Amino acid sequence: MPVIFITYSLAYLDRANYGFASAAGIEKDLHITPGISSLLGALFFLGYFFFQVPGAMYAERRSVKRLVFASLIAWGILAAATGMVDNVAILMAIRFLLGVVEAAVMPAMLIFISNWYTSRERSRANTYLILGNPVTILWMSVVSGYLVNSLGWRTMFIAEGVPAVIWAFLWWMIVQDKPRDAKWISDADKQRLEETLAAEQANLKPVRNYAEALRSRPVIVLSLLYFCWSIGVYGFVLWLPSILKNGAHVGLVATGWLSSLPYLAAALSMVTLAWWSDRTRARLRFVWPSLLVGAIAFAASYAVGQHVFWISYALLVVAGAAMYAPYGLFFAIVPELLPKNVAGGAMALINGMGALGSFVGSYAVGALNGATGNPAASYAFMAGALLIAVGLTFAVSGPRTAAAAKAGSDDALKHSSRHFS
Repeated sequence: MPVIFITYSLAYLDRANYGFASAAGIEKDLHITPGISSLLGALFFLGYFFFQVPGAMYAERRSVKRLVFASLIAWGILAAATGMVDNVAILMAIRFLLGVVEAAVMPAMLIFISNWYTSRERSRANTYLILGNPVTILWMSVVSGYLVNSLGWRTMFIAEGVPAVIWAFLWWMIVQDKPRDAKWISDADKQRLEETLAAEQANLKPVRNYAEALRSRPVIVLSLLYFCWSIGVYGFVLWLPSILKNGAHVGLVATGWLSSLPYLAAALSMVTLAWWSDRTRARLRFVWPSLLVGAIAFAASYAVGQHVFWISYALLVVAGAAMYAPYGLFFAIVPELLPKNVAGGAMALINGMGALGSFVGSYAVGALNGATGNPAASYAFMAGALLIAVGLTFAVSGPRTAAAAKAGSDDALKHSSRHFS
């Protein structure tokens, strides 16, 4: 888990620091208009969207280890190169390519976790993976604030891109694709783990191919749900530093500290909810209340507006924690619903739709901020998207898998006949 966490943390570091460059004046230095600035913030997600499923297919059929190794080197180089550009067209190409090379990382990591962890542990394992998101932004917000304040946005991109290249070689030395390849596990433990994972697969309804899986109702609804959810999350992530800097009228270092608090709250809420989900074997029953709280917090922050900044800020902290809380258990749904031969592709499609939602959220929030001069309309837009996601959770159906029922305790047996919702 530490290796998985660090790898995803580095990926998230290099996709989220553009907001600090924006707050530090990259638009002024490169003569970027507000419309182009919004597009630059969102181009990452466009590249990310198109290469999700091909990357997942490679990871599932060949090797997560090789795919992530190459991705680490490529995204580290591209992230560092962002600090050297002096041309808007080149910057746009780098942002798009950064999305392309990072596209396979999330589904590959989810496949990796499904190779190593049983259903009794999967929600927590997914959560520790995705904790790389808020925890990275937590410390990155502080570090980036100091870097851009002292050395400028160019040095920030270079300093935060190089670690991914170094980590690639450590990843290659440490990681094995499957438990049977690991030298540090006893043969008896390998056999027990692989037998448990095989038993879970045996109790799933067979699905012949990707086409059958990707057009199934639960996968389509989960994809739409994650699309709307991601509009709120990534509009929040990418533009929070600028919103806080303009609203609080503080410097970049203070903006960094203020930006970090929502992610601290998010990390705590994610761990708590994942533990409870694995204990009860429930998934979607924890998703919709969290998203509803996030939507209400955004709407309340919109109502308060700029008149009482600190109340508005406190509501943003609540919104951030609520939006992140159900991530791990959400991605535990698909491996309990679909067999291994198609689960990776389904997770990639869902994550790809999240990337498309991220593109829409990033672009729309930036455009609304630029057009109105304040974030009030952005909050309303993100709140509306989250409310749609809440409604979609009730449209997901599918019986709990027998694999989950047989995976462990009497508690699992008690819940085995329930529906996801």
